[in-house]
Amino acid sequence: MTITKPAAAGVSIVSNCILIALKLAAAAITGSIAILTEALHSSVDLIASVIAFIAVRRADEPADVEHPYGHEKMESVAASIEGMLILVGAGVIIFESVRRLASGGGEIDDLGIGIAVIAFSALANAGVATFLRRQSKVHKSPALAGDAAHLGTDALTSLGVLAGLALVEATGAVEIDSAVAIVVAGVIVYAGINLMRRSTGVLVDEAPPPEEMDRIEQLIAASRPEEVVGYHKLRGRIAGKRRYIEMHVQFKTGTTLERAHSLAHTLRDAIESGLDDAEVLIHVEPEASRQDPGASPSHYRAG
Repeated sequence: MTITKPAAAGVSIVSNCILIALKLAAAAITGSIAILTEALHSSVDLIASVIAFIAVRRADEPADVEHPYGHEKMESVAASIEGMLILVGAGVIIFESVRRLASGGGEIDDLGIGIAVIAFSALANAGVATFLRRQSKVHKSPALAGDAAHLGTDALTSLGVLAGLALVEATGAVEIDSAVAIVVAGVIVYAGINLMRRSTGVLVDEAPPPEEMDRIEQLIAASRPEEVVGYHKLRGRIAGKRRYIEMHVQFKTGTTLERAHSLAHTLRDAIESGLDDAEVLIHVEPEASRQDPGASPSHYRAG
């Protein structure tokens, strides 16, 4: 099933609200720091989901005077904020867990309720994460992918907390609860750093993957007019789901400007039709530019 990006982000918001309420209630009843950790994690996920909801709506707005390249990078900004929120949440978790360990571990009661809530949380988050992951691929949305990563991590950490609570129930060693929370925080830190790394790559105009650049080369070779004698300075950058591709194309001596312009448009259209969500800019040059002493020969693809 495919729905709009804002609707997909809305599913995450509703899910997180329900899980936060359940986890806070279970933490109050049991006194478990690990369950409280899970509630905090879900609270961070809720903030991230709201940010993703706003970002996907903003990213779909058309280009304007102040943003001539569109608003797609808003999704990557949102994903970066989500990553930072994950790290902040993990820091609070570690602090509280260490404090609890230093004070003797605290008391934990009625673990059956806590185990049931965390088991339900793991299943719910796994289901929503899978749904969001599919939607992120359909819409090519970094914000939804970040939200899916959040919830997927939450599902895994819930399983860790579940195992910790089961050990506390079996052994009576309440220190296990805080120790498990610290391990969970470590997993959260890894997820946050990984998410920030991916999203910041887009914000600093990271190039498309090598396979996409190879695909562009193949499209050029397949649709290259005989008047084209070479091309160079082929480069690209990612902005949300869009790819911006630039290249300089040299035309055979004697080719009129009108003809070169027309052929450049034909080449542009061929690349854009073969690469989803791409915008191609071609700079027309004369054949003599291939002899430019300031350019490296390796940068040219000759005919």
